[in-house]
Amino acid sequence: MIRAIGLVEFSSIAKGIEGADAMLKSAQVELLEAKPICPGKYIVLICGDVAAVQNAVDTGKTIGEDAVVDDFLLPNVHPHVIQAIALATEINGIKALGVIETFSIASLIVAADAAAKAGDVDLIEIRIGMGIGGKSFVTLTGDVSSVKSSVEVGAALASEKGMLVNMVVIPSPHTSLKQSLL
Repeated sequence: MIRAIGLVEFSSIAKGIEGADAMLKSAQVELLEAKPICPGKYIVLICGDVAAVQNAVDTGKTIGEDAVVDDFLLPNVHPHVIQAIALATEINGIKALGVIETFSIASLIVAADAAAKAGDVDLIEIRIGMGIGGKSFVTLTGDVSSVKSSVEVGAALASEKGMLVNMVVIPSPHTSLKQSLL
């Protein structure tokens, strides 16, 4: 069971690789993702005990210096967050559809976690910065009121950091759109 996840997003691929190495050497954490993303950024996503993840994130920020775009530590991460990042969610059907779009991966994952915890919703996908200009988005589903409240909570967190691009709630998506999202 994953207790915490953390991420450091770098504006430099070289600094990102150096940061990833230092993060993994600084604490007993598991690497979930370390890769370049659009537009020439680099992310390091780790998991483990809260204290270890905090130590590793702090190390990454120290190594990254001015190349750190964003970061987070999420203790008690919602279990659907990891599944949605891995594109491994099992959704039986889409009711209402919510979308939160942000400028950074870190702000999106924090928003997705808050949205998942705020209402009775299922995360469909967390798309992290590949082929979309470095932006990120999460799609989620549930009844209209749950989706609306969850999207508002997640979008508010991203907005506080100045990272919100947009948010939408579609009460009854077209059947073809639903099929394309599953």
